Amino acid sequence: MADTYAQIYVHIVFAVKGKENSISPRWKIELYQNIAGIIVDGKQKLIAINGMPDHLHILVGLQPNKALSDLITEIKTGSTNFINGKNWVTGKFEWQAGYGAFSYSPWQLDTIEAYIKNQDMHHHKQTFREEYQQLLQSFNVDYKSEFIFEDL
Repeated sequence: MADTYAQIYVHIVFAVKGKENSISPRWKIELYQNIAGIIVDGKQKLIAINGMPDHLHILVGLQPNKALSDLITEIKTGSTNFINGKNWVTGKFEWQAGYGAFSYSPWQLDTIEAYIKNQDMHHHKQTFREEYQQLLQSFNVDYKSEFIFEDL
């Protein structure tokens, strides 16, 4: 009997609700470890994770038996519960609704992994809004700029 073999590489980007700078450098590594556990426990491959206080980038190898939307829901729900359980923010932490997802080929992984790991340096030159719109444009995604983010 034949089996299914596939590896789909996806760069996921999502923001903190209201684009607040809620992800503290003091606990971001612990948050990333929590998200890594969610991904690995879901039998997916984590390649890279990094972000800024207002958004997150994750590069995963997605198996064909997992819907991308389900994985993102699991990541957002699990990490939200984790952050709120730790009382790391004043009030209630939330991710924005929606996300960006961009596919890559295996020979592009080194480049996108380096891009994700160098977020701090990258954002000295470009805002998150500019970065996100550039990704959308690069992948020919139709969008309306007024609906990209929920502002405070």
